[in-house]
Amino acid sequence: MSRSPVLAIMMWALVLLLFAGVARAAIHNAMLRGMPSLPKIPVPERSITSPNGTALPNLRTVYYFDQLIDHNNPGLGTFQQRYWMNWEFYEPGGPIILMTPGEVNGDSFVGFLTNDTINGLIARQQNGAIINIEHRFFGYSNPYNNLTSQSLALLTIQQAIDDLVYFATTADLPMAGGDNVKPGQAPWIIIGGSYSGALASYTMVNKPGIFWAGYLSSATVETITDYYDYFKPIREYMTQNCSSDIQAVIAYLDGMHVANDTAGIQKLQEAFSLGGLDHVGDFAAALQNNLWDWQALDPAVGPGAMFYQFCDALEVKDGVNAGPDGWGLDNAIYSWGNYWNTTYYNYSAVDRDVETCLGTFVPTDAYWTNVTVDNGNRSWFWMVCNQIGFYQVGPPEGQPAIVSRILQPSFLERQCVTMFPQAFTSPPETPTAKTNAMYAGWDVNVPRLFFANGLRDPWRGGTVSADGLNKPNTSSSPIYMSDGFHASDMITVNADVDPTVAVVQEAGLRYMKEWLAEWKPSTY
Repeated sequence: MSRSPVLAIMMWALVLLLFAGVARAAIHNAMLRGMPSLPKIPVPERSITSPNGTALPNLRTVYYFDQLIDHNNPGLGTFQQRYWMNWEFYEPGGPIILMTPGEVNGDSFVGFLTNDTINGLIARQQNGAIINIEHRFFGYSNPYNNLTSQSLALLTIQQAIDDLVYFATTADLPMAGGDNVKPGQAPWIIIGGSYSGALASYTMVNKPGIFWAGYLSSATVETITDYYDYFKPIREYMTQNCSSDIQAVIAYLDGMHVANDTAGIQKLQEAFSLGGLDHVGDFAAALQNNLWDWQALDPAVGPGAMFYQFCDALEVKDGVNAGPDGWGLDNAIYSWGNYWNTTYYNYSAVDRDVETCLGTFVPTDAYWTNVTVDNGNRSWFWMVCNQIGFYQVGPPEGQPAIVSRILQPSFLERQCVTMFPQAFTSPPETPTAKTNAMYAGWDVNVPRLFFANGLRDPWRGGTVSADGLNKPNTSSSPIYMSDGFHASDMITVNADVDPTVAVVQEAGLRYMKEWLAEWKPSTY
């Protein structure tokens, strides 16, 4: 008996919630909660066959590619870069669809090889094969066996671009005929979401002619240092009563900080059982955790999501919802603090003490000194400090604040020195303007690039759908926006519960079909 669509959506929502919880618990320090990363989806437990009925390898099968350690110095040799592949829809002449999941271990994103995602929908429609390739210095695709500053010097946007191009132009793929599908012999499509979407854009800008078309979801193409806009969609689209009460607590904290009321701040911290934090900036950063849970939302995620639990804890009292102004400061402090005491601290700290979990001023803590591989937070923070920025901080004076203005880029840039003392002797000013100049940022203008964004995405300010940008929407570079969240359009089931996501997915499929019909073999 087949399941009803409603039941399937409910089960999918539960799975997404479980994946979000696993991802949350794995992050040691609050600082990097808001990474621009893809949503996780499960891998279906089913047999895989080709169009002619041939049994295919399990989707979790890992393949290895001999990638250049340094594209500027090939003599240094190669390292093994992991990738996963599915060719259940492939027929000769179909496209090769390439994606890196970005700043994560690739094991958790094998689900993007299936038609539970836009990658698989395109592959099924166009008889294509799908590849997920692990980003250098993430997971177990490492040029060196450590993540020291010396090793991470080879973790740059340009090296990552060159990895994708070198793979496309030289890899012999494990399927039949996989040695004859290089660019020029077959059309290649590059797909990405979030940072990996930005990398896809950068690749098509920097190395034109390799990838015939691209699908970019929530792609943060414009790097921004002072990224207080992360919290703007959250404030605008969360319930008004919850926003009002959060703003009241944040204004109270900031007022005490300006007045140097250390006793008042300590009392407030103790209401959250965070009195053990020695620095008010760490307390302000801890309060961001509840807002970062917004990034785990999707149209298919139900009321059990952590963000909704948080707002319910603040706004529902004896079965009654607060009005748009909330319950007021005193109740907000009590309710928010009680939520941390009864629920959130154990959820986020995972049996660690307050200072170890949330503090950022002890340079000997293992979080700062651990240089073993598969430490995605460390690798990502290297990119943040050197090229990408996106420090999620409080807004300028005069704007509504759900995040404390104690948090400024300098608070996070200081941590670059703590984590990478061999590379930085003083807090760096991340050269985001240089990154945008090199890879076009918002000014990207290459043909056959489909942009998909979400109205409620906290990363929208770095995409081509940023407020006030008004980037032209053309048939060569169409821009579509759903009512969704971060990379919502990449997940197939979201279209079943949000018709605006369905519109985006259908448009993406339509453009891919049109663009691939124009492709002709050539010498790249």
